[in-house]
Amino acid sequence: MTEAASVRVLRPVGLAWRHRELLREMTRREIVRRYRGSALGAIWLVLAPLLMLAVYAFVFGVVFQVRWGGVGDSKAMFAAVLFCGVSVFSLFADVLNRSPVLILENVNYVKKVVFPLEILSYVAVLAACLHFAFSLVVLLVFVGVSMGVPPLSVVALPLVLLPFLLVLVGLSWLVAALGVFLRDVAQVTGFITTAMMFLSPVFYPITAVPESYRHLLWLNPMTHVVEMFRGILIFGRWPAWQELLLWWLVAAGALLIGHAVFRRLRSGFADVL
Repeated sequence: MTEAASVRVLRPVGLAWRHRELLREMTRREIVRRYRGSALGAIWLVLAPLLMLAVYAFVFGVVFQVRWGGVGDSKAMFAAVLFCGVSVFSLFADVLNRSPVLILENVNYVKKVVFPLEILSYVAVLAACLHFAFSLVVLLVFVGVSMGVPPLSVVALPLVLLPFLLVLVGLSWLVAALGVFLRDVAQVTGFITTAMMFLSPVFYPITAVPESYRHLLWLNPMTHVVEMFRGILIFGRWPAWQELLLWWLVAAGALLIGHAVFRRLRSGFADVL
């Protein structure tokens, strides 16, 4: 990556750092808003992943009798593999489905020249990360209790998670900007996330897909993401450096494109809203 490209990538990241106090406060408000009026409040952060783990393990492991290659008949291992995929995809779906209305729900910020609207996408990603963090803790505790100490490869998680978050920020900028001008974007993203969920190896192993169609699943970016996270957290597979390098390049590209589109369209937000 050239020096000029590096500077362009660091610019949107630096924006989040410069406004870190604002980012922290707005993220706190977003989390409070989600649980305001709930009887159990923040307890849902732990309860929801536990209930999801139990339901998915029962439905797909007992009712549908889905089997995962490499885990044998271990129901605990199956539940962990399934829950890992669901948690990773939920992070993606949470951000993508929230993004189309980010600007529409914060119209009062649009005409404030000094307000960095790009922060809203960072807030959406960080709020979704809180849910993912609790799901991750539940997963690691479950793996530790049922199958022993989690694999050492867990220490490589930040190398995969950080670029994934950058991709989500870039996608959020893109979708949020388009959502201002095209109100149908919210419907489209809902369909896309549902389709990608079933076209990713979330509820089934990729080996269950006929070999002639398997290459189509690999065209889905979430297939690579889900498989990388499972390899690190469940199967003890260290990510290959070539795969990591490509993943970071994809993250840089998504961040640059999303930021460029957002900045280009931002000048028209006030006219539409």
